[in-house]
Amino acid sequence: MTARTRSTRRRFLQVSAASAGAAAAPYVITSKALGDATTPPASDRIVMGGIGIGNMGGGDMGAFLGRNDVQYVAVCDVRQKWREGAKGKVDAKYGNADCAAFVDFRDLLARADIDAVHIATPDHWHAIMTIWACRAGKDVYLQKPETLTLREGPLMVAAARRYGRVVSGGSQRVLGDYRGIVDPCWAGEIGGIKSVDINVGGPSMPCYLPAMPTPSDIDWELWLGPAPWEPYNPGRCDGNFGTGGNSWRSYVDYSGGSLTDWGAHHFGGAIFAADLRELQPAKVAYHPASADGKDPAYVSLTYPNKVEVHHNRPQHLRPAEGPRVSHQGSILIIGDGQKREPKPVPLYRDGESSIYGDFIASVKTRERPFRDIELAANTMTGPHMVAIAYRLQRSLTWDRAAQQFTGDEEANRLLDRARREPWLL
Repeated sequence: MTARTRSTRRRFLQVSAASAGAAAAPYVITSKALGDATTPPASDRIVMGGIGIGNMGGGDMGAFLGRNDVQYVAVCDVRQKWREGAKGKVDAKYGNADCAAFVDFRDLLARADIDAVHIATPDHWHAIMTIWACRAGKDVYLQKPETLTLREGPLMVAAARRYGRVVSGGSQRVLGDYRGIVDPCWAGEIGGIKSVDINVGGPSMPCYLPAMPTPSDIDWELWLGPAPWEPYNPGRCDGNFGTGGNSWRSYVDYSGGSLTDWGAHHFGGAIFAADLRELQPAKVAYHPASADGKDPAYVSLTYPNKVEVHHNRPQHLRPAEGPRVSHQGSILIIGDGQKREPKPVPLYRDGESSIYGDFIASVKTRERPFRDIELAANTMTGPHMVAIAYRLQRSLTWDRAAQQFTGDEEANRLLDRARREPWLL
């Protein structure tokens, strides 16, 4: 028996023993279980756990923990301070010490009483944890960017469909922040969409931070997981929101950089406003920097309906005419001026005011959420293709049916990345 097999068996026996102990204890129906004027009975609450509880994960936990129709029972993080702090908040909310705290997400997924999980780990874990959660029968609220590679999206969608799971992408800004451009576009006020400009930073960078002693309060092997092994450095795994260095969001092994981090928001809002969520780009055009150095390189995506989406196109190259809507300099959408019939804007489920409520409502009804994983994965194809075009410095053609680039073996090698065992897709 290998060490890994012994470890897996040990976790299984521990969970089984805990379950057996619970079964042997007297069963008492409490007033909390029965519910009251503000809290539904236990049978009507969604039982949840959280994986990755630092920064955004803590915010997600707070949003779900604040709902009376959610019973929050478990937290998981490889860092002791986040794990213990999160458990403390949950226990304080319910006035007990019942919240379980796990280091390994597989132990949380093994709990049969958990209906749904929220995941806010670094991006290199998103696909694996989502797929494994679906296999374990859990619905998933997943922080953006939902994917780290182009290959991951279809695999996540397939897992959600095969196991009948609700999987929601987590960009609250898509509807919450961008209504100012969404509403006029869906109302037909600027006519047919001609072009979309998105200004956001570029891809992630290699990490050359030196090795430092690994502190005792982090499981470094489990933090790295499928990523290439590298020595510990606090700047490599810091969860701050910067992308210029000293954060995992900065580095290629764990993230797509600003292009996918903030890009998930900006592309998400722009793609939603232009009603492109069900499509994937057909062509990727790389425009090299101008010979005089005044214009940097930029990339354009052309969708099957001929709408063009440009990443960091120089302002003087944009059309000078045509009705337009914009968002804080990050998104510009230009129409043809031919007024169109309005379409109702898709909203969160059951009148919910947040993407968290939309997820919970979808878990109850088994309907697909506002940012269903397929729509989120489609949206993320844009930033990933842009990154590949910058890396190869050439234009590409995408075959959606085959999920690969046409006639470009080098580009197709960038559809995915190697992963350390046992974290394979």
